[in-house]
Amino acid sequence: MTITGKVHCLFEQSGTFKNEFIKLGIPAEDYDIQNNFGQTDHIVDLFEHIEAAYDGKPSLFDNIRGGDLVLAFFPCIYFCCLSQMDLSWSAKNYRRMSGREATDNILERVQNREKYFTLLIKMCQVARERGLRLIFENPYSMQTFLKSGFVQPPSVVDVNRTLRGDYFVKPTAYWFINCEPTNGESFQKPKEVKRLMWENKSPQAGVCSEKRSMMSPDYARNFICDFILGKTQVHTQQSLF
Repeated sequence: MTITGKVHCLFEQSGTFKNEFIKLGIPAEDYDIQNNFGQTDHIVDLFEHIEAAYDGKPSLFDNIRGGDLVLAFFPCIYFCCLSQMDLSWSAKNYRRMSGREATDNILERVQNREKYFTLLIKMCQVARERGLRLIFENPYSMQTFLKSGFVQPPSVVDVNRTLRGDYFVKPTAYWFINCEPTNGESFQKPKEVKRLMWENKSPQAGVCSEKRSMMSPDYARNFICDFILGKTQVHTQQSLF
């Protein structure tokens, strides 16, 4: 893929990827409602902008052009396997609740999942209608909600992120809209493998825990070179064997 404009990185992992694009000589800016690292370029409510763009109202998407790329790490809090487990009356979180309290919590979770699922589809449709190149990411381990059905299947599933220098094995899927992935192999010696930290929950619904969602700069660079730019890197292993 040739990027003649700018990369617009959306949501909580955007800063890591923004910095790697810039190192590769490609202008990039990130957008998020949080600024915990003091590096967010645009502190905005992305959900409001998605709704506005879908309804034909002014939004940040008006400033994105055909030569640009949108890379979105859409929040997975209501799609992940942990959220699926919390739809059961037998879930650990409900052990001290009455049956009615547990049911009310489940119904609230279902409503929130529908809200986020709708926002995700609207974001994809905005890109389709405007001819914008969009890549969005979500976890793809075990029984994640997006596995059970989405508007299109993922374009890439990275089964073991540590092979590209990340901290986690954590399988991750990427959906490409109005663009196609390249096929690179920037393998490198895995770092010390960290397992998914179940206990580090986010204090706010709809915002992912930073520790659980963190990606390494090595992984960001290798992903960009392998699947977006099709760029061979001389410092990485070209084969696992």
